[in-house]
Amino acid sequence: MTTANDVAAYIMQKAEGSMTTMKLQKLCYYSQGWHLAWDERPLFADPIQAWANGPVIYSVFDNHRGKFTVDAWPYGDAGALTPEERETVDAVLEHYGDLTGQTLSDMTHEERPWKEARGDLPLGARCQTQLSLDTMQDYFGDLASAQ
Repeated sequence: MTTANDVAAYIMQKAEGSMTTMKLQKLCYYSQGWHLAWDERPLFADPIQAWANGPVIYSVFDNHRGKFTVDAWPYGDAGALTPEERETVDAVLEHYGDLTGQTLSDMTHEERPWKEARGDLPLGARCQTQLSLDTMQDYFGDLASAQ
C-alpha cells in the first residue's frame, strides 16, 4: 500500500519548488479525504492526528520536524502511487495547490473530520486523537455528491 511519505514525495515532485510543511501536510490530508470519497478506500494507512494547526500525519511530520519549508521529499517513493492514486492527488493539487498552508489549515478547522476528532478542546490545545477514516469518507463523500 502507498504510504503518506510516498504521497508527500509525489506532491513535492509535482510542486517543482519549495513548500511549507504545513501546506504539504494539508495536501496529504486532502488527498486522503478525496481518495476515500472517490475510490472508497484509503490512499495510505498512516493515521492522521487532529493537531492544533489542523490535521497532521505523524510519519510525515517525523521527517520534517524543525523545518518550515522543504524542497524535496526523499523519504517516500513518488513512483509507488498507482495511476488512480496519482489522479486523486493531481485533482487535489489542481484544486488546493495555489492556497497557502495557513489557508488550508484554516479550512480544515471548519471541517467535520478535524472538529469531531478535537471534540471540545479549546483552540491551540494539544491533541493526538486520530481523525476517523469513516468520518472523512462521509464528509468528503457528501462534498463530492454536492458537486
